[in-house]
Amino acid sequence: MITPPWIQAQLARLLQQPGHALLLHGPSGLGQYTLALGLAQAWLCEQPGGAGACGQCTSCHAIAVRTHADLSVLMPETVMLALGWPLAEKAQTEIDDKRRKASKEIRVDAMRDAVEFSQRTSARGRGKVVLVYPAEDMNAITANTLLKTLEEPAGDVRLILASEAAHQLLPTIRSRCLGHTMMWPTEAQALQWLEGEGVAGSDAAVLLRAAGGRPEDALRAAQAGRSARQWSQLPKAVARGEVAALADFSPAQALGALQKVCHDLLSVRAGAAPRFFLPADLPPPPSATQLAAWWRELGTAVRSAEHPFHPGLMLEALVSRARSALH
Repeated sequence: MITPPWIQAQLARLLQQPGHALLLHGPSGLGQYTLALGLAQAWLCEQPGGAGACGQCTSCHAIAVRTHADLSVLMPETVMLALGWPLAEKAQTEIDDKRRKASKEIRVDAMRDAVEFSQRTSARGRGKVVLVYPAEDMNAITANTLLKTLEEPAGDVRLILASEAAHQLLPTIRSRCLGHTMMWPTEAQALQWLEGEGVAGSDAAVLLRAAGGRPEDALRAAQAGRSARQWSQLPKAVARGEVAALADFSPAQALGALQKVCHDLLSVRAGAAPRFFLPADLPPPPSATQLAAWWRELGTAVRSAEHPFHPGLMLEALVSRARSALH
């Protein structure tokens, strides 16, 4: 992936700031993980420059192949597997033997290992880095295990916490970090970057709008096979009760899409411009009362989106309720 220009600008600025603990925060899709990894790579690089790591030295190569001895990455096991980071041998064995599933939160055992790692001597002499992402996936026990290290870091360790929901972090965690709010790219920057990543220009604008202006979310949608035409036709299709419009969506993704439809219809009903769709993509909005009731129902459904319901039946129920709300 090409480093986006708005991430590169933030990287150069943050490399000039002192401090041992940094919290990168903002909505999803703005590049928190990309920026966090760029900082870690620059801090550990053997020949860093003002714009970041050299990308050529032994240290940079070790990070690229996920084997750097002075970098500890803390993520939910599901995220680590998706991003190509190796799990601890014990955790990998348990998952391979089907004794448990990969965790969707940052496990306290992994945090204890990271605390122990932070107290060891640097292997390559450039200090040590602990990267936590998404930081909101720490439970209370895991977060409290990190607190002591945030208060009194051992030696030359630096910590980067990257979050897409910083309000969910403990106040004691937030207060011990230097906060950095992620920069939103301009539409032109985002579209140029998406095209550079292989998203066709005609699709890029629609998918960027569908993602609410968040370029990494738009890229993930494109990589998942979403098309501009599919997204543009979705509101009127669900209004007609067509389950096929959401056939390749997971329940959580379907709920997110339906919330965007409802949001835009509420905006149009209030006399404002839609955010995620073009006005021509939307069916005529029903009453504000109907839309408000549907919005509340979608919010309730989101809480059980990860429940192991039968996905097909759940999608049918969601589309049926959407059709009812829109008529």
